[in-house]
Amino acid sequence: MKAGRLLALFFAGILVAQADDDTATMPDVIQGAQQWAQQNLDTNVLNALSKADTAEEQQFFDEIQQCFQGDYVVDLAALRQTAQTVLPLLESRDETRPYGAWLEARMDYLDVADEIRLTIPPPTVATNQPSPAAANPPPQKERELWVRKVSASPWPALAKEYVPELKPIFAAQNVPPDLVWVAEVESGFDRRALSPAGAAGLFQLMPDTAKRFGLSLWPRDQRYQAEPNATASARYLKYLYEHFKDWRLALAAYNAGEGTVQKLMDRYKADNYDAIAGYLPAETQMYVPRIEAILRQREGADLEQLSTPQG
Repeated sequence: MKAGRLLALFFAGILVAQADDDTATMPDVIQGAQQWAQQNLDTNVLNALSKADTAEEQQFFDEIQQCFQGDYVVDLAALRQTAQTVLPLLESRDETRPYGAWLEARMDYLDVADEIRLTIPPPTVATNQPSPAAANPPPQKERELWVRKVSASPWPALAKEYVPELKPIFAAQNVPPDLVWVAEVESGFDRRALSPAGAAGLFQLMPDTAKRFGLSLWPRDQRYQAEPNATASARYLKYLYEHFKDWRLALAAYNAGEGTVQKLMDRYKADNYDAIAGYLPAETQMYVPRIEAILRQREGADLEQLSTPQG
């Protein structure tokens, strides 16, 4: 099966989970989708997708943003079965294996979202009225769910190699060494991991972020090298902490973008993560408590008590 077909199958599964949008015309959808793809998707992804059916392109380019940047955590549960089917296919070929590494690192999101789905009672809906959206769990509830999930998870196999190597790199940047475990969430410690949006390496750096913090993308992309990737990631985390003065907010910004976090804080006049958690993108709502749980399980560390970067 061609790489384009594999990716098309994956994103087609994502589409099944999304509501139909009847307000946009097909030409509008195509134009907007193509523009978004050119700005956000990695060149390798675009090359693969060029082999996919046109009908599939027209659909999933418009829907992919809603899936990963949607408002509701529970919506991720609908992707679980399709992802379980597609992951072995992505891992079976050299050209799609980096995307498989990226997806594998995110499978726990889908498991926890499905657990959340099972705890939500069916809504009482008036006749001929649309079903209300399921509310996001409170931040503390998500933290509890992730503690249970991570407590049953062993160390990733590659962590035994990388954690001792990466901790001195973080320490050299005056960043708490325990934060190397961000790589478990970002890539499962697989430096080959590549997202459809173009983030790459152990800490999933986007091209602009990598260049901003000193990495070169040509002739060799340093994001795929463990030490440069970790160094840039530590510098970015330090910058975010110095800006937000809070590790939860810094991690939310690492995942969703500092602009997204700052706008929510301004809009809701918030000064802490919990005050904006329910308004963050669905992935970010899972990302922060997942890292908290991993730090507690792997290192016995409390995210809120981590040392402040110096220098």
